[in-house]
Amino acid sequence: MATAAFAPLTGAVDNGKSYNVEKVLRSNIVYSDYYRQLCKVTDFMTLVDEMYNEVTHVEPWMSGNARGPSTAFCILYRLFTLAPTRKLGDDGDDETQFLEDTQIKHLLDHGDSPYIRAIGFLYLRYVCPHKKLLEHLEPYLADGEKFAPTADPRRETTMGAFVRDLILDQHYFETIFPRIPEVTRRTLVKAIEERGFSREPAGL
Repeated sequence: MATAAFAPLTGAVDNGKSYNVEKVLRSNIVYSDYYRQLCKVTDFMTLVDEMYNEVTHVEPWMSGNARGPSTAFCILYRLFTLAPTRKLGDDGDDETQFLEDTQIKHLLDHGDSPYIRAIGFLYLRYVCPHKKLLEHLEPYLADGEKFAPTADPRRETTMGAFVRDLILDQHYFETIFPRIPEVTRRTLVKAIEERGFSREPAGL
């Protein structure tokens, strides 16, 4: 795991919120030394630089014998905990916005690292209001950029297939995503099928 050159931080960094992350994974993240280091970072672009420099896969856990939370998921969780703002949704419901739309777009369209993009899509899968998932994800369903989401660089897929699997499969490597409400899920699956893709996950 990367060791960021940030000031040391003592004690657990845990605000008590799960951000829809599975319990065991979340606990390992918030009590990891690396995440504690990340909590000293309050600037979005510094976290993006950390993704570029340190992330080599987007599995939730480290590979090999060192079984701890991955660098990618520690940074992802830090994105969740950056100071959120509240705003009124189109339907009048109060929504929590963790990142600005321009920041989300910066992640999704980043030209230097597919892992920055993948973290952006994972961010949306965990905390985006479900009514906005189609708006954010639809433009990327057929994205052709190739990358290896796993620690094995031979297991390549396209970014579009990665995004489609985030919708179609609730299981993600050794963790599980929050459930997408069925009405929203049907709309997303329809958008996938309309582009000629299968409604079955490809499997990461």
